[in-house]
Amino acid sequence: VWLGPRPAVVLCGLEAVREALVEQSADFSGRGTIPSVSKITRGYGLASSNGERWRQLRGFSVRALELWGNGKTSLEDSVREEAAHVVEVFRETDGMPFDPTFGLSCATANIMNAVVFGRRMDYTDRKLLTLLEMIDENMRVISSPWGQVYDMLPGLMDLLPGPHNRLFRNADAIKAFLRGMIAQHKDTCDWENPKDFIDNFLVKMKEEEDNPDSEFNEENLLLSTFNIFLAGTDTTSSTLRWGLLLLLKYPQIQERIQREMEEVVGTTRSPVMADRKRMPYTDAVIHEIQRYANIIPLNLPHVTTRDTQFRGFTIPKGMLVIPLLASVLHDPSHWESPHTFDPNHFLDERGQFKKNEAFIPFSTGSRMCIGEKVAQTQLFLFLTALLRNFTLGSRAEPEAVDIAPLSSGFSTLHRPYLLRCSPRQQTGRGSSA
Repeated sequence: VWLGPRPAVVLCGLEAVREALVEQSADFSGRGTIPSVSKITRGYGLASSNGERWRQLRGFSVRALELWGNGKTSLEDSVREEAAHVVEVFRETDGMPFDPTFGLSCATANIMNAVVFGRRMDYTDRKLLTLLEMIDENMRVISSPWGQVYDMLPGLMDLLPGPHNRLFRNADAIKAFLRGMIAQHKDTCDWENPKDFIDNFLVKMKEEEDNPDSEFNEENLLLSTFNIFLAGTDTTSSTLRWGLLLLLKYPQIQERIQREMEEVVGTTRSPVMADRKRMPYTDAVIHEIQRYANIIPLNLPHVTTRDTQFRGFTIPKGMLVIPLLASVLHDPSHWESPHTFDPNHFLDERGQFKKNEAFIPFSTGSRMCIGEKVAQTQLFLFLTALLRNFTLGSRAEPEAVDIAPLSSGFSTLHRPYLLRCSPRQQTGRGSSA
């Protein structure tokens, strides 16, 4: 296909995607350019880099996330603490209809705050709210026709007024905020006991300051922080919002999750990650939310690193490659009813959780998203905390709830909706988390 003046190879179906990204990973592991993203990152940072820069940054970032997740305050501890906060935000709506975007975005942003900055921010903090507004606007712009036309004809669009220009103004403002956070970390870093991603990166920069081949520098720190914070905040929040919308559409699924929770953990506490294996239906619902919502349908583009043979075709070096995740997550040869929301896609005949090789919302191969564990932990703990404390409803009858996407460009966006939370009776202490 042609994307404006650029030719591209589109990979459809699990077999083609897996063959390219896993079996021929070395040939297809380059990061293709998205003009709007490239204008912001200029090839720096974890998500946009290639070659040795990417290898150094990815290896470091994977280790840094593992160290943080297993630290004094573990990933699970951080998410459970944040779940208590978001439950209280929902409780304060007092049963009135509200948009859940604010609370869920604050919650997922605070997990990324903990990862990147080593601290959470209050939900009333104006800096946090401004960041979330800019992130939300950028996802809408990049998924809109304006964003899509920009990525096909960037030279022309740079000359024209329009919403696409807000994308770059917002990105500059977010980077300015991150530069301020990095400057604070330089003053406070405990070089022997780094507490977060920025601290660990600063330590690595100091260790390699005499290495001329090191990619650990200010620009890669800024853009890697930018990548991790934005990607981790928006995609998880969007998935949770999709999940709540789908539970409004199918209240019987919500009720079954609540029954399973009570059978497995009782009514005196919320589930913890160790309970997930004993909650196969809940696990299946969370996987099905991710499959059905198809948050990043086009995946991030790849590029071939050398001339390569693929399925009888010669693909030249530098060819843009789009692994179409939507074609895998909604492939009728791997899903019984691909366009229907059905948790049975992940349940066997005994009602136990079953994996499906076509479940790749985080992509696959060497460029697979490094934040899968962080995202899955949030999805399970946030969703179960909310369903333990509330029955979710809407002013509309379930059959009138519209689950058709609002738009599907870079990201699949749901339609705006209002949620009503009715408190459930709980016993014991610590009922909110």
